[in-house]
Amino acid sequence: MDTATQIDHLKQLFKSQKAAFNKSPFPDYRKRLNNLNKLKSLLLDNQQQFIEALNKDFGNRSADDSKIGDILTSVSGINYNISNLKRWMKPEKRHVSVLFQPAKARVEYQPLGVVGILVPWNYPVFLALGPLAAALAAGNRAIIKMSEFTPNTTALLTKLVTSHFDEDEVSVVGGEAEVASVFSSLTFDHIFFTGSTAVGKLVMKAAAENLVPVTLELGGKSPAIIDKKMSIKTAVERLILGKTLNSGQTCVAPDYILCPKGKVQELSDELANSFNKMFPGINENNDYTSVVNDGQYNRLINLIADAKAKGASVRELAINPECQKSRQLPLTLITNISNDMTVMQEEIFGPILPIIEYDTIEQAISYVNDRDRPLALYIYSFDKKLQQQIIKQTHAGGVCINDAAFHVAVDDLPFGGVGPSGMGSYHGEEGFKTFSHAKSILSRGKISFTPMLFPPYGTFIHNLVYKLFIR
Repeated sequence: MDTATQIDHLKQLFKSQKAAFNKSPFPDYRKRLNNLNKLKSLLLDNQQQFIEALNKDFGNRSADDSKIGDILTSVSGINYNISNLKRWMKPEKRHVSVLFQPAKARVEYQPLGVVGILVPWNYPVFLALGPLAAALAAGNRAIIKMSEFTPNTTALLTKLVTSHFDEDEVSVVGGEAEVASVFSSLTFDHIFFTGSTAVGKLVMKAAAENLVPVTLELGGKSPAIIDKKMSIKTAVERLILGKTLNSGQTCVAPDYILCPKGKVQELSDELANSFNKMFPGINENNDYTSVVNDGQYNRLINLIADAKAKGASVRELAINPECQKSRQLPLTLITNISNDMTVMQEEIFGPILPIIEYDTIEQAISYVNDRDRPLALYIYSFDKKLQQQIIKQTHAGGVCINDAAFHVAVDDLPFGGVGPSGMGSYHGEEGFKTFSHAKSILSRGKISFTPMLFPPYGTFIHNLVYKLFIR
């Protein structure tokens, strides 16, 4: 299908979903539950097909990376929506002050309509079906735009969605950047984007032309701070999976480590020891995911070369002479960092890990605060006072204490960024609310005292109200 045909098809799908939503603007509980169960079946019944499609798209995608990062997280989120949907749909009673009595107030959560979901390549199943589950729970219809870098996963998801849903309920489209640009310009009732900050700005700009609300799940440089009193071995055990899962191609992967002065060599050795236990060799190792394509691989190689040229020390944690062929890039440590290195100016999104020394915790906090607010921040310390100091004095979308990345998988925690790392959040109840309009309703019965406030003003009632309530 050429680009023009893809765009025409997209516009027709959008028109069809808009018309269908207008005919049924408030799906009941049973309909929403049925949709969530269909989505769950779609995933559970085709796990192996998804694993194989993801493997083809990456060149080598660890089956366990796919199970952990795409399938388990998606199923868990769907189950959480199913378990809590009835409660979320109930109107919420709100307080009415004596001034407005007798009356009742409530909030009802109404579906927004047709939602557009823009999906990146790194976790294409989870980052398509996670937002979709929340959108369906809230009673919406959705069109999903997949990344052009995951054609096999896109083809499979398109086939399965078509067999489980009517196209005016849920549809999947592919296409290059031109299709994505048109997608962002449509008058969706909400656009949900996961991807880079640079592209997020373009999506928001296009959506602003139509006053379409957006949720932007972006990225940034997520720091890991190791306390001086923390065992380096324990810190590495807690952070290394978050960095090596999907070969670091994760928006919440630790981007750099702030290490206590004098412990960099110990940290480097412990990282090497742990990495080589996990991956004794990475060439053709099915447990170690490849960098997704040549463009991303060359970008990462250039980050390393730039750092070397500017005086950094570079340590590959595995020797892999065939890594260019398989794009299985070993975890690579960079020390002797300077701020002019490109690796410290943009999100890494791969298996490269800069290590920066600090003298005091205040210095580490200042280093974080002098940069854009990250999507995640990681604290490695058992000192609760220090934990609170870092939490209170820094901003980040989310925080893990003595862990990395897994806060994203906790269904009842909202997930989202702050500032350049994103806006809005989803997962759990926050996801339901993101894709709903909180409609305020004030209801009066047969008795109303409002006419007593009508003009002409200056009566005893007016003066009494002002005296009692303007104070």
